[in-house]
Amino acid sequence: MQVVIAPVLAHAGAWDEILLFAGPVIAALLWVRWAEKRARLRKQEAAEAAVESEDQASSTTD
Repeated sequence: MQVVIAPVLAHAGAWDEILLFAGPVIAALLWVRWAEKRARLRKQEAAEAAVESEDQASSTTD
């Protein structure tokens, strides 16, 4: 009985081709989610800073 493993390893069932496409797509999606989260946090921090500055301005004029 002869075992033929070379064609199986050469083809690899298309999972390697899927990784060539899915890898960069997943990386891009993760980067976009990270960037959106970072932007949302910066916007929230800016809004909190604006509220604090308004509070300080109103307390100094009272």
